[in-house]
Amino acid sequence: MKKETDPRMHSAEHILNQVMDRMFHCGRAFSIHLEKKKSKCDYRFNQTLTEEQLRRIEENVNEIIRADLPVSEESIDRKEAQKSYNLARLPEEVGDRVRIVKIGDYDACPCIGTHVSSTKAIGRFQIVSSTFENQVLRIRFKLRDSEKEEE
Repeated sequence: MKKETDPRMHSAEHILNQVMDRMFHCGRAFSIHLEKKKSKCDYRFNQTLTEEQLRRIEENVNEIIRADLPVSEESIDRKEAQKSYNLARLPEEVGDRVRIVKIGDYDACPCIGTHVSSTKAIGRFQIVSSTFENQVLRIRFKLRDSEKEEE
């Protein structure tokens, strides 16, 4: 992942990952592609999602965004981080200290990217589409500047 990823999109991806894991116990996305206009996350999965499930995911992500949770970070020793977090996606050059990005008490994970300072700055999360093929669920999403903004 590029370190210069859009902070709003990157923070939304963290929230989506936590929502997916809480709803479906699937863990975080194993592959992501973040762009300013539209992004995607791939999950190891066993079924396609219904329209109702997609709507609930979108609602849950937007609920966390509206909660205006603080986004903070802390640096911890790599050995300590390995006890609580999966470090597989971190680049080798990270070193002995690992940066943990926290979204209130809702989510925490190792990350090298940039983020907003509060979830309210993200805007409105919208699922554009989803596909399921070869045990991989792909969710494509974008962000709107506000709850009221239309297509």
